Amino acid sequence: MKIGAIVQARYSSTRLPGKILKELPSGSGITVLDQVIRRLKRSKKINEIIVSTSLEKSADRILAVAKREGVGYFRGSKENVLSRYYLSAKRNNLDLIVRICSDCPCIDPGVIDSVIEKHIKKNADYTSNTLERTYPRGLDTEVFNFDILEKTYKNAKKKYEKEHVTPYICENPTLFKISPVTAPKKLYGPDIRITLDTNEDYALLCAVYSFLYTRNKYFTASDIIRLFKKKPWLKLINKNVIQKKVSD
Repeated sequence: MKIGAIVQARYSSTRLPGKILKELPSGSGITVLDQVIRRLKRSKKINEIIVSTSLEKSADRILAVAKREGVGYFRGSKENVLSRYYLSAKRNNLDLIVRICSDCPCIDPGVIDSVIEKHIKKNADYTSNTLERTYPRGLDTEVFNFDILEKTYKNAKKKYEKEHVTPYICENPTLFKISPVTAPKKLYGPDIRITLDTNEDYALLCAVYSFLYTRNKYFTASDIIRLFKKKPWLKLINKNVIQKKVSD
């Protein structure tokens, strides 16, 4: 079985353009996207990593990161991310797809592997730790079979279903075997936001990295939870950021 992580990445973010090319840690010369890729490389289950980006000229800088990190890449539609995912998976002959967003530089390969393990054990069509928010936002992992992605690609018609890849699956539980993953007590943190969409988010991520990165470049979800327990004021940095809704 060939398991591939597809990282959706674009430069033209509406709220914070170029966000995935911001340096993290600040002043390090390492981008947010670099950190995502490097963390994915530590997964014990993933065989291949593909950065899936758009055809825009600005995406050339994203491809430069993928090439520098030695991972695969694919270019496709800017708006129809579903088609981009499908074509990325098909071209690379993936059996199982792990969906990761490029604005999550704190993703934990251990968490990712646990989601993959449950997906295989349950013989599921779709498995995710986002169906019920129990993990911190930014550790999001979705896993689905290629045939399910293909069925979604052929049947999803609404604009938001194509922009966000998996709504068609999540909104049709009678068609698919869906398996939710919830956080163990030690990793429970639904009120923690460690994803990047605004300047406030970036400030928080810089703070998290300043506390944890020097000790361990691949700090874990457990390290993050412990940090926020010791320094609860961190949540104040981006507490007013409202997550964008998936809608038509």
